[in-house]
Amino acid sequence: MQVHKFGGASLGTIDRIRNVAHIIREHTQRPSLIVISAMGKTTNALEKVAEAFFDGRRDDALALFHQVKQQHINTAKYLLVLHYNACVEQLNNFFTEAEWLLHDRPVRDYDYYYDQLVCIGELLSSTLVSFYLKEEKIDNEWLDVRDVLRTDANFREATINWPATDMHMQTQVQPLLQKTGLVITQGFIGCTDDNESTTLGREGSDYSAAIFANLLQAESQTIWKDVSSVMNADPRQFEEVIPIPELSYEEVIEMAYYGAQVIHPKTIKPLYEKKIPLYVKCFLDPNMPGTVITRKKATHLPPIIVRKEHQVLVEFQSRDYSFIGEHSVGQLFQLFEQVKLKPNLTQNGAIRFTAIFDDHLEKLQHIASEAEAWLNVMMQKQLTLFTVRHYTEEVLNSLIKDRQLLLMQRTPDTAQFLVQN
Repeated sequence: MQVHKFGGASLGTIDRIRNVAHIIREHTQRPSLIVISAMGKTTNALEKVAEAFFDGRRDDALALFHQVKQQHINTAKYLLVLHYNACVEQLNNFFTEAEWLLHDRPVRDYDYYYDQLVCIGELLSSTLVSFYLKEEKIDNEWLDVRDVLRTDANFREATINWPATDMHMQTQVQPLLQKTGLVITQGFIGCTDDNESTTLGREGSDYSAAIFANLLQAESQTIWKDVSSVMNADPRQFEEVIPIPELSYEEVIEMAYYGAQVIHPKTIKPLYEKKIPLYVKCFLDPNMPGTVITRKKATHLPPIIVRKEHQVLVEFQSRDYSFIGEHSVGQLFQLFEQVKLKPNLTQNGAIRFTAIFDDHLEKLQHIASEAEAWLNVMMQKQLTLFTVRHYTEEVLNSLIKDRQLLLMQRTPDTAQFLVQN
């Protein structure tokens, strides 16, 4: 049994959806479970719908949602003939689910409405893929993942209820796999016991696939991306990148922790527990070897570079030159936890504590306002944080060259430094 995940880029055009069907037909075995993300930029579009709704701009929210509707209906028109009416009927059920909410007024937190609306993207795209496969005579069963993945009510960062999810996996998913050998479902979303939609964190479809792989005892999980393999740096940021054919779970966790966008950080643990290999393959050319990620420690790795822009340096300094000890640092981390903002790098000195964050202005302002009760707070914006695993002096010098170095930390394996843009 295999699990395959297709991201939004693989579904961004009519031709790419057709290509996904080709990959499912020619490059997957049976039984397989296919996890589908929202098409193209649909998640971004639905985020704008949620923002307009929560701001009280109902007409704007409905107009923005209408654009999402038309995009998916038009896609169905291009893809389908025999199954068009049945597909649109199912799409309309999800349209109604969203519009029913949009005609109401917000009385709960933003994160709740975010999850109820943004989850629609995966439901729409997976419906289109399922019906197009049927159009191509590839029998499959469509599954609403909200009937299976049970979570708590921590909207936008929901935690999986593993025992309940496992029970649903065995009673609902296994029979469907036995029926046709191919199940199409969604990534990124789950559901509470009160039947309220939740999401697992941005880009959480990789994690969804890993949950299925773990509980269904899959022999492998494959993530289909628009790159030939995992690279030692983001090819959109660096001209010369090196493909990496093999990686260990540990190395990928380190890369994700420091901000690499290759694999969702939560994905690895469920695979590690069951020793399930993770393949990263290119949907543009399925015959390319890609990258395999296993427990085996990879050797002779090139320097792996993660570049994070739009960083903010926040410096907390004691007012009376007393030491900033564990108590003050603990209070600061409680503040970070309250606003759900994790520092990308910290440095502790005698009278100052420094933290580097992604630029979330409102959250940073809240942290600064609270901390100023007992500390002086200073901020510096528009910075770039580099992390280099398996660094060499040559690589570090080439990255720092002609940039103003503000902060640097090193271990034998990893170097991090902050520079001014």
